[in-house]
Parts: sequence; C-alpha cells; structure tokens
Amino acid sequence: MKFHVNRDVFSEAVSFVVKLLPQRNPQPILAGVLIEAGEQGLTLAAFDYEASARTTIEATVDEPGTILVHGRLLSDIASRLPNAPIQITVDDDGGILLTCGSARFTLASMPVQEYPAIPEVSGESGLVPADEFATAIAQVAFAASRDDVTPVLTGVQLEVTGTQLSLVATDRYRVALREIPWDGGAAASDEPTSALVPARTLQEVGKTFAHGGDISIAFSGSGDREIIAFSAGNKTVTSLLIKGNFPPVRRLFPAQTEHHSVVNTADLAEAVRRVALVLDRSAPLRFTFGPDGVSMDASGTEQARATESVDATLVGDEVTLGLNPQYLLESLGAVRSEFARITFTSSDNANKLSPVLVTPQTSIDKGGEGSFKYLLQPNLLLR
Repeated sequence: MKFHVNRDVFSEAVSFVVKLLPQRNPQPILAGVLIEAGEQGLTLAAFDYEASARTTIEATVDEPGTILVHGRLLSDIASRLPNAPIQITVDDDGGILLTCGSARFTLASMPVQEYPAIPEVSGESGLVPADEFATAIAQVAFAASRDDVTPVLTGVQLEVTGTQLSLVATDRYRVALREIPWDGGAAASDEPTSALVPARTLQEVGKTFAHGGDISIAFSGSGDREIIAFSAGNKTVTSLLIKGNFPPVRRLFPAQTEHHSVVNTADLAEAVRRVALVLDRSAPLRFTFGPDGVSMDASGTEQARATESVDATLVGDEVTLGLNPQYLLESLGAVRSEFARITFTSSDNANKLSPVLVTPQTSIDKGGEGSFKYLLQPNLLLR
C-alpha cells in the first residue's frame, strides 16, 4: 500500500473520524482508524459499535490497500506535521511509514480482519438545512440528561411528521423543543417517524455539518440495531439509537399563554449571572415578575446577598417563584432573539408548582415565530 495526500485535507479527515470515539475504549481494536486506498481516493472510517464516522478524500494512490492504525495518535501526528505532502507506505512486515517533509514516523498496524464492519444505511431519508439543524441541536441538546441511570433521557428525540422535523430533549426538570423544515422528497410519507439519538453524538453532528448546505438524514435497521445516518458532502456519521420509550413531554406545553412577562434577553442573562454569584450551587434564585420589571433576590452563605432589577412588561398578576439560574441562563442563550417571553402556566394540581415557558420574542409587543419552546420547572422557595 502506498499513497500521497495533502497534509491539511488528511489531518482534517482523521480529526473528523476520531472525534466520536470515546477517550477510553475497553476494546483496543476500536481505537483504530480504518484507511482504505483505492480508485476513489482515500476512505477513512472509525466505529465503536454505537457511532461511526466515514469520509472520502482525494489522494494519489500508487498501491491500493487497507490499514488499521491507532486513531488518536494518527490525529495528533497529522495535526503537527510540516506544511508538505504526506506519503504513507506499508512495508512487507505490515509496518506503516509516514513521511512529510523531513518528518518520519513509523507506526504499528492493527489487525484489519478483527475490525467490525462499518454500518451501511439504506432506509428512508430526507433533507434538512444544515445551518438550521445545527442551530436546533444547540437549542435543544443541552436539556438532555447527563445521568446514564435513565438512558432514554440522555438522548434527543427526533420526530418527523409531514414536512416538519422536531427535536425534543428533557432531563425531568425542563423540556426543550425546536421545529425545523423537513424535505422528504418524492418518497415523503405522512406516517410519523421517530429516533432517539444520543445527545453527545448529535452535538458533534451539529458542529461538523453546520456549514454543509443540506444534511441527508436516513433511518435504517430494526430491532436492537436501529441506526440513523447523517450525511453531507463527503462525510457520514451513523449512530445506534437509544432503545426505550421517550416520555410524552409535548403534552406539558400549555395551550393558553396570556399570563406572561417580556424582558430583554441579554439584560436578564447578565443580571442573573451577577446575582447568582452569591448562591449555593443548588439553590434557586428568587424572581418577582411585577408591573415595573423583574427583580432578583439571592441569599448565600456567610450572609452574602445580592439583588437586582431589570425592566420588563407584565401581562397578568405579579408572580414570585424560584428558578434554577443555570437552567434559565441556558434557555436565554437558546432563544436567540433580542427579547424573551416568560409565560406562567397553570396546573390542575394545586399542590404542584406550574412550569414557566420561555419562547423567543422579536420585540416587546411582538412574538417570535414559535419554533422554539423551553419549559422549566420552578423550585420550591423556603422563605
């Protein structure tokens, strides 16, 4: 095997395929990157039985072949090579020689025959705008749980209905929902399709394909091996879906939204960051939404205390409640609009605090387009 390839193109390709691999893998063989040199150029792939990444790049192939080499080591080397073409050759004993300018590396090969087959996807697919999809992921994925005790809550639920793709995530204390256009093409079906994708994998997809034009999303497999594939340009990422029933959180969103406050998003976020400095880590921040604005009051340890007010408009009665400041800040960062509407919902259960709904607002008196919603459960105030 022997090929020549552009240094920057090769480095970017290796970095892409190893990004989804876990830092520590119980099976050493899964730490490898599979490199195939052939008529189509160079194909690089990585797979850990849950997620895979594959890309094809241009290269001058003198002798075709396939090698498996430690991925993170190769990525570190490729990113630090001098600005010159890379040549990789394999000797008769299987040793891998990489040269770039005056730099020479000899790497050990891993047994290709022991590497698992990269998943192939042949199911139904559709297209979404890459920039909108990346934005939607950033607006939703942070609300997924980081606790592996309940695996279904560590994922983002993708739901296709007609010409719309919804992304939903929850960790029991909050729910984030974003809707974007879906183009199912000639084979579009009115039958709903859903997939529960690990949030970590989806976040990497968003970062990788943010500027890729359109992203093709395909659903494939059955039983315990259901997978989803994201493709754009010369890159493809697949992910094994999380098994289980995602909670029916859509029904938690209120139908009526008359009782609300509208506030400048940046002003409220900055005030929350300041006032929350005196709070204990898990303590809620007291908010009072009144006709003159929203005021915040925080009492911490060692008699530290902070208060601040921000201008806001209020429709309805004055409200005092406790909110997790970090959860609120994440929602304010996700609305991506100059103003945010905070709606106070009602509940049939008088003994349970009703959640607040955070949505974008284009101005003080004009609502946003409604494609993003964030529901946050208040905390009980002890005083």
